[in-house]
Amino acid sequence: MTIMRTNHRPGRRRRGLTAAAVCAAAALGSLATALPAQAATDSTALPARSVRAAAPSLPAPTGGHRVGEVALHLVDHSRTDPWQPDHGSRELMATVYYPADRAAGHPAAPYMLPKAAAHFDAVTANTFLGLDVPTGQADWAAVRTHAVAGASVAARAGRLPVVVYSPGLGEPRTWGTTLVADLASRGYAVVTVDHTYEAPEVQFPDGSLATMVAPGDPAAFIRKALDVRVADTRFVLDRLEALNAGRNPDADGRTLPAGLAGALDLSRVGMAGHSMGGTAAALAMDADPRITAGIDMDGNLTDFDGKPLPVAEHGLARPFLLLGKDGDTDTGPGWQAFRAHTPGWARELKLRGSEHASFTDAEALLPQLGLPPATLVKDIGTIEPATAIRTTEAYVAAYFDRWLRGRCSDLLDGPSARYPEMEFVG
Repeated sequence: MTIMRTNHRPGRRRRGLTAAAVCAAAALGSLATALPAQAATDSTALPARSVRAAAPSLPAPTGGHRVGEVALHLVDHSRTDPWQPDHGSRELMATVYYPADRAAGHPAAPYMLPKAAAHFDAVTANTFLGLDVPTGQADWAAVRTHAVAGASVAARAGRLPVVVYSPGLGEPRTWGTTLVADLASRGYAVVTVDHTYEAPEVQFPDGSLATMVAPGDPAAFIRKALDVRVADTRFVLDRLEALNAGRNPDADGRTLPAGLAGALDLSRVGMAGHSMGGTAAALAMDADPRITAGIDMDGNLTDFDGKPLPVAEHGLARPFLLLGKDGDTDTGPGWQAFRAHTPGWARELKLRGSEHASFTDAEALLPQLGLPPATLVKDIGTIEPATAIRTTEAYVAAYFDRWLRGRCSDLLDGPSARYPEMEFVG
């Protein structure tokens, strides 16, 4: 199998991952995300699951606002692309989710664009994410989000705290849509970022598709990827400042939603990420003081040799939340070092019955695909999906409400009878 990557400059086409490189990338994904071995398969422990669906649906956001979204094509002319230097300047795709009004006449935004969806189905779902979803089992391009494309910003939401979302290695930025749309419905602007040539697939506005480069040495790839993610995050924050000042950061000059310029409160910026995205959140906070609060969802804070990363060795002076899966995990050494050395506010929580992918859209979508019970347990654990989603959303929102809005919540102070599946560690 050969995957072709088409650069988004017309007339240029390059070879993508060979079969051997894809296998290497799959191994890299396993190392980076610490996907567990197959869990117990006793179906009696499973909650009731939905039947197979060709186009699975996402749960509706729980906040008081409709959700709008706009995709941005961002070009950093100050940097040559670190993965493909001969392609010129660094280019990214990002999506801004925000509280919206006047949704009439605006379409529901697609979950994945057609070429990205086809690549996700053929390659990403199994080769990178290891989900054991048969190709063709889901029509990813037909899935619609609860966000409205291009709707105007809800003026009644006031100025919006900003959260940057970083996906895991081998995950597209769409794989966290349930969580980020929920935050937007609660009055946040949430920006998801695809890190081009490290992301599994990125579809650009001209229809071209960029896919992951061959990783080579896993340790070197991870170190470089994290450095690039930090630089990408800082660039995205720069572009958000330009947007807020009334300049259109979109490289193609596409129209921005009415009311978006000036709506962002960039004095209140948080960052959250899953797996390697959680690692990137800690590193980006360490590098950029504009990020005042962060969440790591099951991401390592150690290097390949098991040594804590520098951010774990000296900690952070700003608040940080560690949110982990249940059972055996390799996050322990790095997280323990971080908590021991951080002078700022820190908590470690564990979602009982969850697996690594439970903090992603896998929790919402996989139960609708008619997969074997053992596969579902391996991928998303034994926790009831709606409970996992509701609990994660509640704690993420409570955390950012406290540190970006100054709204106190007892959820962060100790165990709650409302959410018994969330365990406080240490």
